[in-house]
Amino acid sequence: MTPALIDLNADLGEGFGRWRLTDDEQLLSVVTSANVACGFHAGDAATMRRVCELAVERGVRIGAQVSYRDLAGFGRRPMDVPADELAAEVAYQIGALEVFARAAGARVTYVKPHGALYNRVVHDEEQATAVVDGVLLAGGGLPLLGLPGARVLEVADKAGLPVVAEAFADRAYTDEGTLVPRARAGAVITAPDAVVERSLGLATRGAVTSLSGRRVGVRARSLCLHGDTPGAVALAREVRGRLESAGVEVRAFA
Repeated sequence: MTPALIDLNADLGEGFGRWRLTDDEQLLSVVTSANVACGFHAGDAATMRRVCELAVERGVRIGAQVSYRDLAGFGRRPMDVPADELAAEVAYQIGALEVFARAAGARVTYVKPHGALYNRVVHDEEQATAVVDGVLLAGGGLPLLGLPGARVLEVADKAGLPVVAEAFADRAYTDEGTLVPRARAGAVITAPDAVVERSLGLATRGAVTSLSGRRVGVRARSLCLHGDTPGAVALAREVRGRLESAGVEVRAFA
């Protein structure tokens, strides 16, 4: 029987100036892929440079976490952006991070939409196509990370880009396998034991229990661990430890 294999990714570099939201240094000792904020929902030049250098030191893959231009709303507010403008902004964000990745001796190895954009491209073909166009404009044929069954992964696959499905251990799922909106009660799972058990279920059985109690299949190659929740570092270490104890190989996909 082939052993389970999973990548652990986290949203990092989510600060601005003197303000820092995530413990990047500690999380980079646990995860295998870093979704680095590229300045549109969080992050700035100095932060991107620092996180890229730390990621290279720890052998962590660098990914561009692209979003709508929404610093005030942390990229979580729905926005209507013309497709050509969104494509250019996605490419712009990837290009900005690539400068610092190369300076640190690495490359940007994948792209992951953030927040409202991530949820929008699950169903919206126009916005999904714009994101894919932006990745293509940036060059390199970078893999796209997203929700299983998301429209953006279908569009990316047709365009010849590698696609990687991901799951969330600390987010509630609907019966259809999509994420419960953050505004709804119970959308974020905060109990450490629950997050750990859901991580094991996703990695070893490819399934999660929805908010209504139904078993939902979620086949994913990567598992997202949010870095902006209380106790995120200790929880990430617990998740990785339990996965490895269960025989799951934790390794980057990129």
